[in-house]
Amino acid sequence: MKRVFLIVLDSFGIGAMPDAASYGDGDVNTLRSVSGSPYFHVPNLGRLGLFHIDGVTAGERTGEPAGAYARMTEASKGKDTTIGHWEIAGIYSGSPLPVYPEGFPEEVLAEFTRQTGRGVLCNKPYSGTEVIKDYGDAHLATGDLIVYTSADSVFQIAAHEEKVPVEELYRYCRIARNILQGEHGVGRVIARPFTGESGHFVRTSRRHDFSLLPPSVTMLDQLAESGKDVIAVGKIRDIFAEKGITESVSTAGNEDGINRTLEYLDKDFEGLCFVNLVDYDMLYGHRNDVDGYARALTYFDGRLPEILAKLGPEDILMLTADHGCDPGYTVSTDHSREYTPFLMVGAGVRPGNLGTRKTFADIGATVLQYFGIQPAFRGTGML
Repeated sequence: MKRVFLIVLDSFGIGAMPDAASYGDGDVNTLRSVSGSPYFHVPNLGRLGLFHIDGVTAGERTGEPAGAYARMTEASKGKDTTIGHWEIAGIYSGSPLPVYPEGFPEEVLAEFTRQTGRGVLCNKPYSGTEVIKDYGDAHLATGDLIVYTSADSVFQIAAHEEKVPVEELYRYCRIARNILQGEHGVGRVIARPFTGESGHFVRTSRRHDFSLLPPSVTMLDQLAESGKDVIAVGKIRDIFAEKGITESVSTAGNEDGINRTLEYLDKDFEGLCFVNLVDYDMLYGHRNDVDGYARALTYFDGRLPEILAKLGPEDILMLTADHGCDPGYTVSTDHSREYTPFLMVGAGVRPGNLGTRKTFADIGATVLQYFGIQPAFRGTGML
C-alpha cells in the first residue's frame, strides 16, 4: 500500500533567490541565520542531505547522504504561504496576490460593516500581538472588529472570545471571504481570536484561515479523483479551501502536528498525508526569534527518527518548505523570497543530488509519479 508523507517546515528557506531584491529582501537566508544559534542541532536532517543541497554553506557535510536532496526555486510571483503551497501542488501564480500596505479601501470595509453590523478598528499593517495590545480595549468597549493586514496578502480579524464567540468570528470571516474576490482577492482571511484582560491579551489556538479556492487543478485533486486518500494535517485544509482533500485534522502547533503525523503512519491508507508545521513561521520567523526557530528545528530533528522508523516498505517521506522567513533579517519581520530545501527518502528513492529545480511543482509531480498519475500541470517527477 503506497503512501507519501509530505511535510512542510513552514518558512524554512535556504537562501535568497536571484530576484529577492524585487520583493524588498536583501541577503536573506533562514538556514544560515538559525544555524548560528547555539540551539541549532539537526544531525538527522544533515544525514538526509540538508547540508549537501546546492548553495547551502551552513552546517557540516558528513558522509554520503541517505536521501535524495534538491534546491527548490519558486516560479510563482510571491513569497507567501498560499502561493508557496499552491505551487508545491502544481499551481503557477503569474502575479502576486494583492497586498494593502495602506490598509483596505473604504468600499471593502463599508460592505464588510454593512454585512456584519459591526464597525472596524485599525485597518493597517500590524503585528498580531501588538494590534490586540493597542486596540483590544477599544474593541471590548465598542464591539468593533480589529481588522488588520501584513506584508502578506491577508485580511485578519481579531476579536475577544468573550465579546465575539469564535463561531461568530468565523462567520464574519466567511462574509469577508465572499467580499474579497477578484481584484481584492487576498490569499487568506484569518480569524484571530484572543482572550485575557486589558494589558494581558493573548491570542488563542483557535485561529482559522479562509483561503481563496485554488484556481486550477492540483495534485490533491488528481489523487482524490483517482481514488487515493488525501489527508491534510494542520492548516493544509485551510490553504486549499478543502478542495481535493478527503480527510483532515487541525493541530495546535508543531508538536501536535508531529504527533498526528505519527498516528497516520500507524494507519492503513493509500495516498498522501500532507502536513504543515507552522510554528517556525508564526512563532519565530515573524518575531525575529533566531534561537526559538533553532530550537524548533532541533526539536523536529530529534523526532525525525520516530517518523523514519515508522515508514513502511512502500512509503516515501518528503520534507520541504513554502517560502522563507529569515529571523535574523532584522530589517523586516515579513516572509523572505528564498529557495527552499527538498529532502526525500523511502521506497524507490535513489539517494543523491537532484540539483536546483525550476519550480516547487516538481514536488507535486513526484507525488503523482509515484502513484502512476500523469500531472495535469507543469512539473517534472524526481523519482
